[in-house]
Amino acid sequence: MITGNSEKLPVIDHLSYSAVNTYQQCPLKWYFRYVEKIPEEVICSALVFGSAIHSGIERHFQTLLETGNAPTTEELLEAFDECWTSFDTDLIKFGKGDDTQTMRELAKKMFTTFQASHFANPKGTIVAVEESMRAEFVTGVPDVLARVDLAVQSEDELVLTDFKTSRSRWSADQAQSQAEQLLLYADLAGRVLDGKQIKLQFAVVTKSKKPVIEVHEVSLDTARLDRTKAVFSRVWDAIQSGNIYPSPSPLNCHSCGYQTACRAWNG
Repeated sequence: MITGNSEKLPVIDHLSYSAVNTYQQCPLKWYFRYVEKIPEEVICSALVFGSAIHSGIERHFQTLLETGNAPTTEELLEAFDECWTSFDTDLIKFGKGDDTQTMRELAKKMFTTFQASHFANPKGTIVAVEESMRAEFVTGVPDVLARVDLAVQSEDELVLTDFKTSRSRWSADQAQSQAEQLLLYADLAGRVLDGKQIKLQFAVVTKSKKPVIEVHEVSLDTARLDRTKAVFSRVWDAIQSGNIYPSPSPLNCHSCGYQTACRAWNG
């Protein structure tokens, strides 16, 4: 275990937005996931579902990129099933009233809504689907590894989109409150754009009986980007110092897959 001696830290050659966010939620969870790489004892069905929906939408745009033609809904469900079964299904913890079949039926409704939307056939040229970027984000901090869901070139503008699933519709304020991830993407992508403008947006599909897909633009905010860089710097300082501890929370602990490891941790 890390006990405050930075010499005991493993080599960490990169960070990610999700890793930093996990550390902010609970440093001990970050340690279990990214350092010890302990398998989670349970997996929340919402996490598996979101990943599987993401895989279906990725299949849609990848097929458009490669062939110019949209895939069928059944092809998106195939991608959904492949992603779902890539998890240890025995570990999946379902919410009340949910099971594998009901969640697959919901996925079909969401894919149908998605494919009927204008967003599914973007104006411009698809230049990247699930594109990885890696570069220095903050001086003195390991490189940041980022993965952009969709990049579309339209005239002199590059549109970067991150997909989300949500139980309910997002407000404009909610989209802005999540902006740091997209600002990070814009900072990395902007270094190779030769002056082209960047547009940032979330595409949010609701997990409801009548799914809705909405696109929310996010403003480029230099001050907020600087704040995000400061957060990365402070989190890295804390990691280097071995600042690892549990951060109990009714919201986070309920679905955490490291409860047994957490209870066994003695510092």
